[in-house]
Amino acid sequence: MRKIASFEVDHKSLLPGIYVSRKDSLGAETVTTFDLRFTRPNHEPVLENAGIHTIEHLGAVYLRNHPEWGKRIIYFGPMGCRTGFYLVLGGDFRSEDIVELIQGMIESISSHEGEIPGATAAECGNFMEHDLFQAKAYAEKFKKEVLDVQNPEQFYYR
Repeated sequence: MRKIASFEVDHKSLLPGIYVSRKDSLGAETVTTFDLRFTRPNHEPVLENAGIHTIEHLGAVYLRNHPEWGKRIIYFGPMGCRTGFYLVLGGDFRSEDIVELIQGMIESISSHEGEIPGATAAECGNFMEHDLFQAKAYAEKFKKEVLDVQNPEQFYYR
């Protein structure tokens, strides 16, 4: 079997960032998958499930309700390795194209107060595992290390 593209990325040198993971064609349409890497793989502790779950809920609500980007959102969810998230968008995009969108999402997570959207037994399969404090800490770390810096090394795989 051939290796999949994400296994070709050198995770030993990968930094937190906003990377284009892949671009796929569906007929005349392009679908862009982004790697929103929150931690440095194999160097930092992985993200804890409760914080990931809260980011997934808050991020998805923000993204799907965004007036400009909402209709382009195909998927937002965590990576199995627990070092970040995938964002799949309809369209052909570069990392720089979505910086403002991600800044808005991170700000929305960082400033959220109150109940987590969709965190009831009727709406979620694991509604008790959320941690808003942890989600905010992860969002602030991403803001500080990626969004405030916007280093080209954190936008393109090496």
